[in-house]
Amino acid sequence: MKLNSKILLQDLKNKTEKHIETCKDFLALSDEKLRFRKTESSWNILECIEHLKKYADYYYPLMETNIQKSNTHSKEIFSTGSLGNYFANSMLVTKKTKKMKTPKDKNPLGENLTKESILIFIEQQKLLLQILENSEKIDLGKIKIPISIAPFVKIKLGDTLRFIVYHNERHIVQAQNILK
Repeated sequence: MKLNSKILLQDLKNKTEKHIETCKDFLALSDEKLRFRKTESSWNILECIEHLKKYADYYYPLMETNIQKSNTHSKEIFSTGSLGNYFANSMLVTKKTKKMKTPKDKNPLGENLTKESILIFIEQQKLLLQILENSEKIDLGKIKIPISIAPFVKIKLGDTLRFIVYHNERHIVQAQNILK
């Protein structure tokens, strides 16, 4: 699939800004609401955000370092990779969003969490906005980022950015649905 790089990055920035605003709204909620879970095995709002924090801890430093080291120049069109496109699209929120198994190291179920998780995630999203900004200057298809579940598999930076933002959206919507 071919995407206009500027339009893609702007869309990802817009989504990230909305994620920040939603998380700021979460900060206004009581601890009781933030810790409410629909079932014993489902995540609460804090766990949804902590899960995203764990992914940010892995991906953001890798993206930041690779962007800084890059000597490529931006291209108008970004061509997704087949595997990266699959991963990114699998994170999209749809009417029939499929449940997925969470790797143990990314599963926050039962952790003793506070609003600090949300505050840290907001800061991580500000860093993501900077990463997206810096990505405007480079070729999104040349840099490859190892995926967290199998680091020997690498996908294009553009697909990694799509995966991260769509994954954030998926779990922020999950957190919002807990309130309903």
